[in-house]
Amino acid sequence: MTSADANVDAKVDAAQAVDLVQREVVEDGVTLLRLNRPARLNAITGALLVALHRRLDEIEADRSCRVVILTGAGRGFCAGADLRGGDPGVAEPFEPRPGTVGIFQLQELFSSVATRLRALSQPVIAAVNGPATGGGLVFTLGCDIRFAAASARFSAAFVRVGLSGSDMGTAWLLNRIVGAGRAHELMLTGRIIDAHEAQRIGLVLEAVSDDALLDRALVTARQILANSPFGVKLTKQSMWSALEIPGLEAAINLDNRTQVLTCSTADNGEAVAAYLERREPRWTDS
Repeated sequence: MTSADANVDAKVDAAQAVDLVQREVVEDGVTLLRLNRPARLNAITGALLVALHRRLDEIEADRSCRVVILTGAGRGFCAGADLRGGDPGVAEPFEPRPGTVGIFQLQELFSSVATRLRALSQPVIAAVNGPATGGGLVFTLGCDIRFAAASARFSAAFVRVGLSGSDMGTAWLLNRIVGAGRAHELMLTGRIIDAHEAQRIGLVLEAVSDDALLDRALVTARQILANSPFGVKLTKQSMWSALEIPGLEAAINLDNRTQVLTCSTADNGEAVAAYLERREPRWTDS
């Protein structure tokens, strides 16, 4: 390890030590990740991004975790990039290079979250409380399932601060979730929509009271847990891949291979046995 690498590691460890992303097992198989900068509505800094990636890496390696719920501490989900900078005493993960090269380094770090959420083996449920704007909106779009509290607010806010409205994968994701027409309007205006409009246009599945948000997410988490771990993993992979596959035949070819893989597992045999014996299956993820 070089001295520069050691310096980066030290800064990352400092970011982790302040617990910018809290991890909690809320019940067997379900892990809650909570963005934890409540005084700044969980606005994004480089340190928070590194902490989030660290948590996702931990979860990827944890076979006991089957479903993830992502939410925010306090009264906000994530208010996008923190234009005021990071927290006093908390080192950022690296010193970017000067000029365009440095800006590109930061851009890549910010843009990495949606693809990391998508690549995670476990499904991720967004439980959106309060503002989810700019990069915070992208965090929700990168999740597999989305629920909103009544207090939730959404905005593709990039265009409102003099930037392109398309950032961090927003155009690709939002087009596929709410449709091109609605996505164009939201991204060109940057207007804020509430939880009920978000539900109406399909951005979230359901809007519930703030007190009921985590319970609603847990209902769906438990429904996912009722299925085999490998089946869930390959379903998530196939669903995301299907968004990029241009034709039906190619999609069916992928499905055929996925089904052959799952047919060869012990859990498939267990599912059949449990059905015939009228009992709940006992998954072994094998």
